[in-house]
Amino acid sequence: MIVIVGAGPVGLWLAAELRLGGAEVTVLEEREEPDPHSKALTVHPRTLELLACRGIVDRFLDEGRRIPDGHFGGLDDRMDFGVLDTPFPFTLALPQARTEALLEEHARTAGARILRGHRVIGLTRDASGVTVRIAGRPPVRATHVVGCDGTRSVVRGAAGIAFPGTEATTWGWLGDVVLDAPPHGPVSISGPAGGLMVVPLPGGVHRIVGGDPDGTGPDRPGALTLDELRAKVVAISGGDYGLRDPRWLSRFGNATRQAERYRSGRVLLAGDAAHMHFPTGGVGLNVGVQDAANLGWKLAAVVRGEAPDALLDTYHDERHPVGADLLASTRAQTALMTGHSPEGQALRALLSGLIADLPELSRTLAERLSALSVAYPAGEGGHRLAGTRAPDLRLGGTGLFALLRAGRHVLLDLAGGAPPAEGVTHHRGPLSVPHADWAGVSAALIRPDGHVAWAGDDPGADPRAALAGRWG
Repeated sequence: MIVIVGAGPVGLWLAAELRLGGAEVTVLEEREEPDPHSKALTVHPRTLELLACRGIVDRFLDEGRRIPDGHFGGLDDRMDFGVLDTPFPFTLALPQARTEALLEEHARTAGARILRGHRVIGLTRDASGVTVRIAGRPPVRATHVVGCDGTRSVVRGAAGIAFPGTEATTWGWLGDVVLDAPPHGPVSISGPAGGLMVVPLPGGVHRIVGGDPDGTGPDRPGALTLDELRAKVVAISGGDYGLRDPRWLSRFGNATRQAERYRSGRVLLAGDAAHMHFPTGGVGLNVGVQDAANLGWKLAAVVRGEAPDALLDTYHDERHPVGADLLASTRAQTALMTGHSPEGQALRALLSGLIADLPELSRTLAERLSALSVAYPAGEGGHRLAGTRAPDLRLGGTGLFALLRAGRHVLLDLAGGAPPAEGVTHHRGPLSVPHADWAGVSAALIRPDGHVAWAGDDPGADPRAALAGRWG
C-alpha cells in the first residue's frame, strides 16, 4: 500500500492516478473537514489537459469561469491565451475549495481510501517499507510514502530532506469580502501606493489581493483587519468598493524554497512540500498537480513490479528543474508586483508595452505560465519530440487525450502497419488533422502523463520495439 500524506489537490490527484495504475492507496489528512478557504483560484491550460486525459474536465468547466488571458507579474497588458495550441486556450477561475471537492470525488470513485483526522507525526524506514506514525492512532505500514502536506511538510522533515531557500522580505494581503459597489469585472491597479486585483468569486463574494510599500521587511505583520484592508484599498484605488463582511483575511510572504531532493528512497515529495514561493500567476496548485501526474504512473508501475525502482529517480530528474524554473519565474514576477518606486513603475510600463507589441514574447510567456512548454530531457540521440508534451492530436474519430483515459501508454502507429501491441493502448492509422510539429512522424509512444516517450520517422520500422524501453 502507498500512503499519501495530505488531501489537498495534489494528494487527491495523485491518489486517483495511483488507483488508475492499480496501486492500493490511503490518503491521511490532518483536517477533520475540507478547508473552506480557497488559497488558489486558477486552473491553467495544462492542468485542464490532464483532467481531459482522464475524462473529467467537463465537471470543472461547468463550474469555472473561462478567462481568455493571463498576467505576468500583474502587468497591465495581459497575455492572450487564445493563441495557445490546446483545446483549453484560457485559464479557468475556480475556487480551490471546489477544485478539491471535485478531485476528492474523483479519487474516491477511483477507489482511494481517504482518512481525515489523521495527523502524521513521523515515519521510520527499513528495507521493506515505511511505518507512518499517527497522533493518537496505530501506525500504518506502507511500501512508499508521498508527502503532499504543504510547505511545513512533516514527511519532508522526517525524511531528512533539506529545504533551502530564502526568507520572506515582502508581504501581500488578501480579503474575501462582500462589496456593495463592486467593479464591472476583474480589476488590476498598480502605482506608487501599491497594487491590487479585485476578482469575483461565487456566492456574491469578491477577493481583493494586493501589496504596498508598507509590506516589506523580514517580520510578518500582525493579523490583517478589515479596517486595515479598507485603508489599503482606498490608498491604492481611491475607494473601498463598499467592502464589508469579511469571509477570510490573510497575509502571505515571498519566502522561496525548494526541496533538495524530491525522492529519498521510499519517500517522495510533491506540490508545496517540494517547493514554496510567492503566489504570483496562480501557478502553485497547477505545478503540484503536474508533479503528481509525473509521479503517479511511475510509482504505480514500480509497485506493480513492472518497472524497475530506478524509474522513480526520473521523477526528481524531470520535475526538480521544473520547480527551479517556477521559483525563478515567481521571483521575477514578485519584483514586478512589488516595484512601487518610480524605477519599478517604469520597468512595469516597459515590459507591459513589450508584451503588447511583441506577440511572440506574449506567446512565450503564456506557454511558460500555462506549463504547455514543459519538456523533459530526451536523452542523447533522442527524437526532436521526445520529452515534449503531446497535443490532443486528431486521430480518426477520436483524440489523443481520449486514448489516454485508461492511464496506460498509448502507441500511435501512424503508418498503420504493425500488429496490435500488448500492455498499451494501440492506435493504428494516420492523423486525421495535420499538426505541423508532427509532420513526418510515423510512430510515437505517449506516456500516461501525456509526454512523448519515443517517436520515429521511419514508416518501415516496427513501433512495438519502443515498448521494451517504456520504463526507462
